[in-house]
Amino acid sequence: QVQLVESGGGLVQPGGSLRLSCAASGKIVVINNMAWYRQPPGKQRELVAAITRGGTTNYANSVKGRFTISRDNAKNTVYLQMNSLKLEDTAVYYCKVEGLGWSNGPTDFGSWGQGTRVTVSS
Repeated sequence: QVQLVESGGGLVQPGGSLRLSCAASGKIVVINNMAWYRQPPGKQRELVAAITRGGTTNYANSVKGRFTISRDNAKNTVYLQMNSLKLEDTAVYYCKVEGLGWSNGPTDFGSWGQGTRVTVSS
């Protein structure tokens, strides 16, 4: 079982910054892909940014140039630096981690964090 703990959400004014963190723990052999999704109020969950183990990243068009995803493989942690925040960035942000765990042998896993709320408001 792999658990994810997110932190860093909160209330920020337009133009401000926040940094989200998501730490994975448990019987982990290797983490491959890590990503951040978000679910705005009344809308579906959408991909914000993703990063491979090797560091290749991709971003939603709406956040390119403002958000940066990064990871620390030694700490099994993924980060999302969010700058120049806009009202439309308001959402619950979820991390997702995929990799290989251990449960009576190597086992693929995909886990979601519990979500952290980001509110952009003046």
